[in-house]
Amino acid sequence: MPDSINDLVRDLSADDRDVWEAAEDRLVACGAQVVESLLPHVEADGSPRLKWGAEAVLQRLGEDALPRLREIRRQGPGHLRSNALRVMIDLGGTAYLEEADRRAVERLVRIKLRDELPVRVPSEAGRWLAFPADRLEDAVAALALHDVRPATTVMGVAAATRSTDSVVFQDAQGKSRTAYRVFITPAFETWLSDLPIQNWRLLWGNSFIDELDGFSLADKLSERCGEAHCYVLDPYHSAENWYVAREGLRVRSFGSYDHPRFRGEPLPFEVEYKEDADEDEAEEYAEGVPYALTAADNLSVEPGRMPVSSTRGHGLLATTHPDVSHSRFKGALPI
Repeated sequence: MPDSINDLVRDLSADDRDVWEAAEDRLVACGAQVVESLLPHVEADGSPRLKWGAEAVLQRLGEDALPRLREIRRQGPGHLRSNALRVMIDLGGTAYLEEADRRAVERLVRIKLRDELPVRVPSEAGRWLAFPADRLEDAVAALALHDVRPATTVMGVAAATRSTDSVVFQDAQGKSRTAYRVFITPAFETWLSDLPIQNWRLLWGNSFIDELDGFSLADKLSERCGEAHCYVLDPYHSAENWYVAREGLRVRSFGSYDHPRFRGEPLPFEVEYKEDADEDEAEEYAEGVPYALTAADNLSVEPGRMPVSSTRGHGLLATTHPDVSHSRFKGALPI
């Protein structure tokens, strides 16, 4: 590889913005011959600036980089093969992979599913739906989900909350539409023995829940599944919401910025909190329970590290449109 290309790659980590921007432009102008020099630097370790610069150049090369990336996957060098796979998925999703690589990814997921327990579901922030675990088929039908396939929890959470979770596409009539990717967790058993529903699945999908209104989705789910919830934790805006629907209707909800904050009659667990409140807590629980995690803990399951003994089955990834499979979503996922 010419020394000038190696010099340009080093310049990607320069502190001077003009220097690294010029290096990016010149590397892009060099075309696919720079791919092999950039691939070692897309690992998480090392200089963040160099990593971002290498990824930026590869993104700008786009499909022009594909022939060389595929050649490296087939023929090596061996130490670059895994990075080449990751970059191809980042550029165009698994649609950019050759059949052998797609089968390899699917095989790795099946292997990981055998011993992925315990699993962890985010509890610091996010939005999720909850529905009875034994109504999985009804939930899939109610939300019109497609391309449902097994996924590890690490993979599913990343797909639905941190990676590309929506795709804009043209339908058969030429109309612009949006498809979403969602993750359905394994079934989790609640620790409360007096609840009528003992096992729950959670559905994560930030864009899906935000843009299609999680409360309306909970209503729709509850029409088919009997009961469904929506929970929102938004630390950035100091906001929390929880919402319970049964048989298609809201029965109780709380929202930090709703007016009024509580709607519907207090649920039994809220009455207990009010009755058990001491002097300092009396005002806090005067109207009900204003915390999404507390509501989840008493109504379904609280996200976080889920005990092995109460986890059943495996998670599932799904999309929301029959014309958009998972291969259309960009971004490499952890497995």
